[in-house]
Amino acid sequence: MTVLAAVRVELAEATARLLTTAAALTDADVRAPSRLPGWTRGHVLTHLARNADSHVNLLIWARTGVTTPQYPSLDAREAGIEAGAARPAAEQAADLRDSAARLDRAIRELPQDAWRAPVGGLRPPHHPAWYCLIRRLREVGVHHVDLDAGFGPADWPERFVDRELRDCLGAWPRDRSTIGAARFVSPAGETLAEWTGLGEGPTVEGERTDMLAWLTGRSGGDRVRVVPGERPVPPPPPWMTAVAPADLPATPPEDY
Repeated sequence: MTVLAAVRVELAEATARLLTTAAALTDADVRAPSRLPGWTRGHVLTHLARNADSHVNLLIWARTGVTTPQYPSLDAREAGIEAGAARPAAEQAADLRDSAARLDRAIRELPQDAWRAPVGGLRPPHHPAWYCLIRRLREVGVHHVDLDAGFGPADWPERFVDRELRDCLGAWPRDRSTIGAARFVSPAGETLAEWTGLGEGPTVEGERTDMLAWLTGRSGGDRVRVVPGERPVPPPPPWMTAVAPADLPATPPEDY
């Protein structure tokens, strides 16, 4: 199986898990707060649906060569989320399902050569169209947690965690970093990998999933430690301030 085909399977599986969660929500559930400040679960569901459509726009851009913005503007993106957030649960679930189907169709119909075409989001840098699949996987995986409906960071697949950590380092905001190094350890405490030169601040360590949950702001630093010493874990640096790592290759690397 090619890397692109494997990522497509991974996205389909992540989407299926998300749709199962959404289908089980009641109207009261959808109106309840999500993990994101100021957003209900309805906001999160609507964002995920509109995000799927926005990635269809990027694949149209890749297929036609005509610049097709992901969203008309940041204001339009936010207005679309607000407009749909208060809908009943059944309508939310149907919208999420239908938008995911539109994206799946756009993915299946995109010519092979078009996956190399450069496209861009609301923030730089531009990236090859294949990275749209990674961006969508990120949205699905992280916002599934934000629904606060039974799916948490511990449910992220290992491949998702490894890729997100890699891309987090590739887009690291060194000028805004809150730590100087990150150490990844096994459940037994053995050091598996270490990032250095991240900026000013302490070294933090933890298992890979716990570290990703902290770096993405999806935990308060549970099971993440400052070393050496017993100091509090600092707030994480801004996460993915760029939509993609810079200088991605035209085709996905074998280890993606």
